[in-house]
Order: sequence, then C-alpha cells, then structure tokens
Amino acid sequence: MRRVAVIDYGMGNLRSVSKALETVSGQSAQVFISSKPEEILSASHILFPGVGAIRDCIDELKRLGLDEVVQEAAREKPFMGICLGMQAMLTHSEENNGIDALGIIPGEVKAFDKPLSAAGDKLKVPHMGWNQVHQTCDHPLWNNIEQDERFYFVHGYFVSPADPAVVAATTHYGADFASAIYRDNVFATQFHPEKSQRAGLQLLENFVNWDGQC
Repeated sequence: MRRVAVIDYGMGNLRSVSKALETVSGQSAQVFISSKPEEILSASHILFPGVGAIRDCIDELKRLGLDEVVQEAAREKPFMGICLGMQAMLTHSEENNGIDALGIIPGEVKAFDKPLSAAGDKLKVPHMGWNQVHQTCDHPLWNNIEQDERFYFVHGYFVSPADPAVVAATTHYGADFASAIYRDNVFATQFHPEKSQRAGLQLLENFVNWDGQC
C-alpha cells in the first residue's frame, strides 16, 4: 500500500490537503500528517504544503530538523510541493528582504512588481482566485486534465527557475509566470490543487499513483 506523508512544519493547509488526498486515494493509500523525519522518509510519496511567509517557513523547517528531510525526500521519492512549499524549493526568495531557500530547484522567487493588464491597469497583488494553467510538457501528473484548465491561486510571489526546461505550466497574470515546475521525481505547483475542485483532485490522484518517473 502506498503511504503518503504530508509534511507538518506548522505552515500549511494540512487538513484540507490530507482530506483531498484521502478522497482520491480511497483504500489504496494511507495518508498521514507528520513532523517526524523517520516517519516522513518512510513514506512512498511525500507532499510539502505551505502558506505564509518564506522566512517563517525556512526557520521552522530548520528548527524542526526538516530542511534536510525535505531535501533528501526530493532526491528519492515521488515528491510534490504546493504554493509556499514550491517557492521554498528554489534557491533564493526576494520575500522578507531576501532569504536563501532549500536549493532543490535552482532559481529565484520574485515579487509581482506592480503587474499591468493589457489595458495598462494595475492588477491586484496578491494574485488570488481562479486562473488558467497552460501545460508546457507532457507529464504524468497532467493525465486527464484538460489544457488551460482553471486552478485556484493565492500568492504575491512567483518562481523564476534558472532552467526554463523545468517549467511544467505557465499562467498569465500581467505576464506569464511558471505555475508548475518539475524535475525527475519532483513536481510542484503555485496553485492549490486541494482548493481546485475536480481538476485539483485529479492532479492529486495522479500524484498518489505516480511512480516518480517523467
């Protein structure tokens, strides 16, 4: 049986994520929330959620000894980051006057710098609500999800990977930004699949069934 660990470092939609995973996995997987390194690393699949500020995220991961756990898990297991969890996977973030992150995927996390609409109007920050996700690669986690499907976002920063080849999807908000990234056994989304109804549940189901191969 698959065992799916949701990493608990005090900054994530743990209940909604775990309930969504339980819904899509049924009796085929055990879903559990944990902050214990040995439990997390014993899972077959690992999900790294997050909401809030990245400095608090990195500080809590280090305090709990989970920063190295996340890095190890991302090397070895089917691994998924969501929202702040995705941003923390990059090298450095502009948030909180700049902070080094986990460096799993090389790149920067940048602020929306007064983005403009096509009409020249200022767009609201944070970017919040439903928006289209345009798939840029053929990946198992996109199975049974239509091109340009809408997912739910809430964020004021976005990722800018050093290697454009790791971008799995883009979304337009003033300009195009990477809304999903991948590499080997790692996949991450800026949007919240657990809040994205049918398409989000399909993505989580694809993750639970994923063997970590692209």
